[in-house]
Amino acid sequence: MMLVVRRSDGKEAKYQRFEVNEYPGMTVLDALFDARDKQDDSLAFRYSCRGAVCGSCAMLIDRVPRLACRTQVKDLLSGKAKLELVPFLASNLTGYDHSTEVLVEPLPNMPVQRDLAVDMTEFFKKSEEMRPFLEAKLPPEKEYRMEKAAVKELERYTNCILCAACYSACPVNGLDDSYVGPAALAKLYRFRIDPRESEEKDVLRIADRPGGWWDCKFHANCARVCPKHVPPNLAIAKARNELGTASGQGAKT
Repeated sequence: MMLVVRRSDGKEAKYQRFEVNEYPGMTVLDALFDARDKQDDSLAFRYSCRGAVCGSCAMLIDRVPRLACRTQVKDLLSGKAKLELVPFLASNLTGYDHSTEVLVEPLPNMPVQRDLAVDMTEFFKKSEEMRPFLEAKLPPEKEYRMEKAAVKELERYTNCILCAACYSACPVNGLDDSYVGPAALAKLYRFRIDPRESEEKDVLRIADRPGGWWDCKFHANCARVCPKHVPPNLAIAKARNELGTASGQGAKT
């Protein structure tokens, strides 16, 4: 099989082909290692698999944000991994054969540092703006007890690994730099439904502004590409409904 990789130093870009001997169970990350170790050791990509930093190997694979360590080459070549998404900011490279070649590019909506490695500074900054941490009710007289239903609902959002796949697949993020993005909003909603959260922290109001809840267009690419099945679109819909019910309207832009 042929690996078609977008190479760039952050300015000029080109595509380079690497012929890789496919074997059963080969992932895209395996193929990248093969290309780097045997053909071009200057190939740059980020990974930290099995190193407690899940999500670091996210990249655009056949024009879909995916984790390279989990994406099977055979599924891509056979068409089994095909995923339909609402169009978003991505390359329009033509002339590669989906049955014999795998296209690998850096995540969109973020500056390219080199080859497949992107600068995630803005992504993390937007998340931090949402104050994504627990401000517990104080002082607790005893340990908090949570109902199983509450824990199950929380787990839908605590599974986020900050890989930025949703951020990269979001058409709104590609057009509006002020939009904080699906990951940040889903994480914020996670604290809204946490029964341990302080009542003094008006969680939903943090994103009740331009660039927040009301900028989402519900394309739902975020939920489709999330490797942990987190549904940011559902969290945003629930937050908007709650804000609208409370005030009659939100900070719509």
